[in-house]
Amino acid sequence: MTQEKPIQPPSGWILLPMNLLAVVVAVMLFIAGLAITAGPVPVVGVVLAFFSVLSLICGIICLNGFFTLQPNEACVVSLFGPYQGTVRESGFYWVNPFSTRVKISLRSRNFEGGKLKVNDKQGNPIEIAAVTVWHVTNAAQATFDVDDYVNYVRIQSETALRHLANSFAYDHGEEHEITLRSGVDEISLALKNELQERLILAGVVVDEARLTHLAYASEIAGVMLRRQQAEAIIAARQKIVHGAVSMVEMALRELDEKQIVTFDSSQKAALASNLLVVLCSEAEAQPVINTGSAS
Repeated sequence: MTQEKPIQPPSGWILLPMNLLAVVVAVMLFIAGLAITAGPVPVVGVVLAFFSVLSLICGIICLNGFFTLQPNEACVVSLFGPYQGTVRESGFYWVNPFSTRVKISLRSRNFEGGKLKVNDKQGNPIEIAAVTVWHVTNAAQATFDVDDYVNYVRIQSETALRHLANSFAYDHGEEHEITLRSGVDEISLALKNELQERLILAGVVVDEARLTHLAYASEIAGVMLRRQQAEAIIAARQKIVHGAVSMVEMALRELDEKQIVTFDSSQKAALASNLLVVLCSEAEAQPVINTGSAS
């Protein structure tokens, strides 16, 4: 990986007046040379005009070496191929006018890709999307180690998201297993860590990564919804039955302890059965009163 080398070029505010003065002097010498060519020694005027033109061209070329840097911006400087260094402090500078300068923004950026259709750990097709907040920390790596660091971030973000979706179940994992729906913080941290490993080559630091969309794919959404409803009904029934058994047990115990009425085993079974029917029934139970047999 390319190691960043900070440099501090000379201030443009010092060299700019000198450069402009050189251009003005070159123009004046050119005019003077043209005037001398009309005199008795025209050769001196021609030579003076020739050197003034060269000076003017050099002055104009040197003007191309000035550049400005805004806050949170870096400029990578290379000269005829080799890397010279990186300017990080904002200001007005001058470097060799023949050098190549690439400005890199160091500000944080958001990348929010579109919805991806992938399979989760259990093979269920799902739709998933995420947002990544990132910034460049090594401008030299972003310039020389990858072809296009912005496109590199986009590709690696989608690849990491696909790998994450394949590594976790959507919402029905094993006991205590983290799923995409239940482990929001853990999933976000896992995505951020994987992205950081992938983007370190481009000199990029990931500030935050989180899921923005998560759902079953449209072709199985209805089936999964019915499965969730069935599981919810089963869980509710389990709670109802558990509560009903506890209430029947409590009722029989209270009747025995307070000796309100004495039941044999068959009567207790009948009472327990009736209570369970009343407590577990979805419809309102209609009591039947036994008044005894007619004589």
